[in-house]
Amino acid sequence: MPLVGFVVQSKKMRAQFFLSFFLSVFTAELTSESDSKFKIAFGSCGKQTHPLPIFYEVVKQNPNVFIFLGDNIYGDTHDMDVLKKKYHELGAKESYQQLIQNTEVLATWDDHDYGQNDAGKYYTQKESSKQIFLEFFKEPKNSERYKHQGIYHSVYKKTGNKIIQIILLDNRTFRDDLVRFPKGKKVSGRFFYRPDYLPHTDDTKAFLGEEQWFWLEGELKKKADLRIIASGSQFSHEYNGYESWTNFPHEQERLIQLIKKTKANHLLFISGDVHYAEVSKFEHPDCYPIYDVTSSGLSSTWRFATPNKNRLEGPIMENHFGLLSINFKHDDPFVLTEIWDIRGNQRVEFSIPLSEISFH
Repeated sequence: MPLVGFVVQSKKMRAQFFLSFFLSVFTAELTSESDSKFKIAFGSCGKQTHPLPIFYEVVKQNPNVFIFLGDNIYGDTHDMDVLKKKYHELGAKESYQQLIQNTEVLATWDDHDYGQNDAGKYYTQKESSKQIFLEFFKEPKNSERYKHQGIYHSVYKKTGNKIIQIILLDNRTFRDDLVRFPKGKKVSGRFFYRPDYLPHTDDTKAFLGEEQWFWLEGELKKKADLRIIASGSQFSHEYNGYESWTNFPHEQERLIQLIKKTKANHLLFISGDVHYAEVSKFEHPDCYPIYDVTSSGLSSTWRFATPNKNRLEGPIMENHFGLLSINFKHDDPFVLTEIWDIRGNQRVEFSIPLSEISFH
């Protein structure tokens, strides 16, 4: 080979080598970065009669998981054929098919898909409703959900060498009746509307029920680098006279003490129900702050947001979904909380450092 040809060939080989080396390093970095990131989309309160275009916006964000937080349909019936038909109406939608074809779907329920507005343990069709729920969301036949009362459940996701624990609570099957706000009772100055309910003063009244509490303690003892509790009802907001954990203040306190007892670090709530979005922060001397990201309005809306001194972001009143993104590669990893509206606009961006939601 002539010397000139040899030199040109050598330069080409070196260039190819360096290009291959650069691409391998870049690809490895990209894969490593991708492995350490995890995105969870979530929402609630979607009517089966609505086209639900919000699901197209969810798919654009490419989440690893989408979590339905309840009122996934508006069943509101004791007729299980009617309930099945309403689930079928949701399942037949093009937007819903796009969602389930592009991401994994997890779900819990709230009152309307459970079967009756504001219902608890005395709803007579709860077992039949459970079976329809599990069948619609294609729960594996070997799932523990078929083996116990209610639909509480946990799912574990691994990203890199980190574990994300998703706890799906059941706030209906075991819940005692609520205390009605008395007719004729004067409404206090902070309310510009008439409340529906008062907080319980009887601490024997159940929100989760003993069976679910026993299970939850076991879950909080398990190893996890991030814990997300999915609840149909809000936890961290200020009592507002509607349904939530605040109707059972002794149960709120019990959870705080359970977190303390189990030393369960890096826990936050996602919740639904109220037909708007907000981020709330619940502070307690015995625990790190409990953040609650509420996303409620896949298709439903409400006329107003209730007073909430614990609100940090929101309210967002238009249709929307929530998004949590976690990247464990940061020196101080954080959960990036976002709310995206029906027009594809990011309406909330809020960071929760894991170092803030832990016992030091």
